[in-house]
Amino acid sequence: MRKVIGIGETVFDIIFKNGQPISGKPGGSVFNAMVSLGRMGEHPLFISEVGNDNVGQLVRQCMEENGVSTELMCTLPHEHKSAVALAFLDENEHPDYMFYTDYPSIGRLDYMMPDIQENDIILIGSFFALNEALREPLIELLSIAREKKAIVYYDVNFRKNLAPVVRHLMPSFLENMEYVTIFKGSDEDFKYLFNEEDPTLTYKEHIDFFTKNFIYTKGADGVTLFSNGNEPKSYAAHTVTPVSTVGAGDSFNAGVIYGLLKYGITYDNLKTGCVPTVIWDKVMACGIEFSSFVCTSLENYISKDFADQFKNQL
Repeated sequence: MRKVIGIGETVFDIIFKNGQPISGKPGGSVFNAMVSLGRMGEHPLFISEVGNDNVGQLVRQCMEENGVSTELMCTLPHEHKSAVALAFLDENEHPDYMFYTDYPSIGRLDYMMPDIQENDIILIGSFFALNEALREPLIELLSIAREKKAIVYYDVNFRKNLAPVVRHLMPSFLENMEYVTIFKGSDEDFKYLFNEEDPTLTYKEHIDFFTKNFIYTKGADGVTLFSNGNEPKSYAAHTVTPVSTVGAGDSFNAGVIYGLLKYGITYDNLKTGCVPTVIWDKVMACGIEFSSFVCTSLENYISKDFADQFKNQL
């Protein structure tokens, strides 16, 4: 059975609207995708770190309740606390984040390497994938994934607060790209990362050298897919009234990964461009369905009811 393995930060998201807290959930970009996949019955593994505190207990409990393995989770030294993120929603329900972290300077992510096999899927993303303090364990994981011919899905998720240090982070980004099978990002990511807002130019000038599989998301304006050396194909987003867009992109990733598994897309398929357009259409539909649903709730992931209904309708 193919495995899904995520590696990323874990935070406790507190969502604010009009200056008041309205929701609190365990979160983090890759974490959110893992919970959605767990609710779909995929039993993903997640590599991360939490403190030995109440927040850490909530994170582990959330994982256990949703079918996400905790066996690769690391506990921070007792003097360090779990991370917290405050998300302030604007009039369009888009979040502006403030992060509060208490990580040790050395000795992070001392986990046992999972048994990675061909066609397993590794999800990485966000600042976690660029953090100098985490380069060694991340690159070790990616090196084994490449050796074993596992699919590496990279969601850059390059937030506005990172724009002032983009030059400093660029070497780590380029190193990550050497391992990528599928690369995904939003229009906002590439504005801050490359100062580029045209998806075709972004692909040709920055992505094509590393991978032919590129997913460019534009929120309510839909998705553009570059694959198989074909002309880019656009997919419309569903029209919804958003409650919160926290976790929408993460759930899109979960939907795409679920589609890759559901429709049997392999590493060799992706590397050789042998994925038919009709199959890509189905995979993108999964991502859009997941993302659209999450926009209609205050949770960072698809609901269990949605997961059951989605599995039954396929």
